[in-house]
Amino acid sequence: MRTFSVFLVASTVFLAACGGDAPAPNADTNPADTATPSESASILPARTGTVHTIEMIMDDDGNYFKPAEVTAKPGDVLKYVLVSGVHNVHFVADSNPGVRGLPPAGPMLQLPGQTDEVVVPDAVGKRLFLWCDPHALLGMIGHVNVVAP
Repeated sequence: MRTFSVFLVASTVFLAACGGDAPAPNADTNPADTATPSESASILPARTGTVHTIEMIMDDDGNYFKPAEVTAKPGDVLKYVLVSGVHNVHFVADSNPGVRGLPPAGPMLQLPGQTDEVVVPDAVGKRLFLWCDPHALLGMIGHVNVVAP
């Protein structure tokens, strides 16, 4: 009985220590998420009418974006469409040094036809690097060449 009481007290203390109301800091926080409204306007460009469709595919050739490289202007929309597999899109901050306003990691798309839209940040002259989180090591990477409007 004493062993059970010690276990119960230890479990309660462990669970209490793990709880809390404050979320853990996220290293991938998008600067636009923490910016004031006036700062957000300068970080994220307005959406334009140009939409670039990029397919996310898993087949006998592997996991890949089609096309894997796109040329776009700040404010253009990259529309990622799931064709097959389970994929997301992530513009990793470490691989895009000095670029402000990178979108956060996208959701995992699981059903064919699901989409994720990303606004191209104001990074003229940069070649942005992106990947699918679960398949990056398998070569599912892409690039966005950002050109002047």
